[in-house]
Amino acid sequence: MNLEQAARHVGGEYKGDGSLELSGARSIGEAEAGHITFMAHKKYLPSLKASGASAVIVGQEIETDKAQIVVRSPALAFARLLGVFHPEKRLAPGVDPRAAIGPNVTLGNNVTVSALVSIGEGTVVGDESVLHPGVVVGEGCQIGHHVTIHPNVTLYAGTVIGNHVVLHAGVVVGADGFGYTLDEKGRHYKVPQVGRVVIDDHVEIGANTCIDRAALGVTHVKEGVKIDNLVQVAHNCTLGEHSILVAQVGLAGSCKLGHHVVLAGQVGLADHVTIGDQAILSAQSGTFRDIEAGGVYGGSPSVPLSTWKKYVTVLPKLPELAKKVRDLDARLNAIENETPPS
Repeated sequence: MNLEQAARHVGGEYKGDGSLELSGARSIGEAEAGHITFMAHKKYLPSLKASGASAVIVGQEIETDKAQIVVRSPALAFARLLGVFHPEKRLAPGVDPRAAIGPNVTLGNNVTVSALVSIGEGTVVGDESVLHPGVVVGEGCQIGHHVTIHPNVTLYAGTVIGNHVVLHAGVVVGADGFGYTLDEKGRHYKVPQVGRVVIDDHVEIGANTCIDRAALGVTHVKEGVKIDNLVQVAHNCTLGEHSILVAQVGLAGSCKLGHHVVLAGQVGLADHVTIGDQAILSAQSGTFRDIEAGGVYGGSPSVPLSTWKKYVTVLPKLPELAKKVRDLDARLNAIENETPPS
């Protein structure tokens, strides 16, 4: 690929020799001759000057001896070129003889079913989908087109997966929600979990994440949601379009997230919490109350991030402040004890 072709691929404008051949895409620090890199901020100009890269993707034209591609979002353009230079390898289509396929299973065109995959009765798998070794799909599941399911994923019965979905190794979708009530003798009686999980198009779910089936109705992961590793989504939750859940986030039952919500690492939500559109909860935040749309929150229980930063500033000073209060209290008591009555 040459510079002109690269610019056309990302919808940018090239500056320099359009015939310059590009052999790969790398970060500023690792790039060598023939590579293209990107610069998201002018503070990286010294690094770019020292880089061996032959070309750079920028948001606006800069003074440099390197060829340039000027595009609105350099990071996005770089990601797209990475996909060109490092295309994802796909397993060859076909059904491995060591797979177990139940009755009335429908497989679309160019589907890959690897060794030790188990597919339950009545399941439908769409065109170009890939099931890696060890995947277990329960009865009556629906898997869309161009879905990639990595090793040892488990889909419980009735799970619905949309198109262009990626499930990484160890994901469990549709396990029973954690629902119990006490019986007459004070024992925990399991509430049957008879709902299902529905995952819409263009969702990606990280390794060892668990999404529980609804007690009744649907646990719903909407279009474009991206979930990191080791996340727990409990029964009857709804994750709004294009939301992001970072590693070790935990959602209790019946939480509802609006669109483009961001839950940073280790955020925890109590049950029946609603998070408004485009709200952000910073790392290790927690809340048992609803969060308004558009705000940025921190702490546990969560408060607006500006308030939380004030809390964090004061916290290290608390021992000193407590000592001062005790000293002032002692001095005040001494003064009061020395003052004669009027």
